Amino acid sequence: MNVVFVASEFNAPIPDRMVEAARAKAKALGVRVVDVVRVPGAWEIPLALRTILARKEVDAAVAIGAIVTGETKHDELIASAVARELMHLQREFGKPIGLGITGPRMTWTQAEARVKNAARAVESVVRMARASRAPRGRPSRRPRRGPK
Repeated sequence: MNVVFVASEFNAPIPDRMVEAARAKAKALGVRVVDVVRVPGAWEIPLALRTILARKEVDAAVAIGAIVTGETKHDELIASAVARELMHLQREFGKPIGLGITGPRMTWTQAEARVKNAARAVESVVRMARASRAPRGRPSRRPRRGPK
């Protein structure tokens, strides 16, 4: 499986650490990271993904960034718009996008504590890509967790 990461440069070094965590998870899952594309901020991630998802060799992508709160609600606007566009791109291209963007309403300290969310996004996107390839009627490889 070929995956591309699109990562924000804004709020460095947090996204850099997120990319490292995502790479480690991809390696552990046996997934090939064919490219890491860096963009100025989370706002630019969807546009980069539009071009990337059109590539036939790309099976899935992971959006990576940290949206830290400031003195206004700008972080909420960015997070909402980007998440909405990522969902739209998944439907348009039929390829999963892992949401490895943390925030909004998140402090710098909280962002640092959530670096591993990028690794979780890799795991999710791999599971979704594999599920979309599985024949209908077959159970997923991972059992559901629920009350005992």
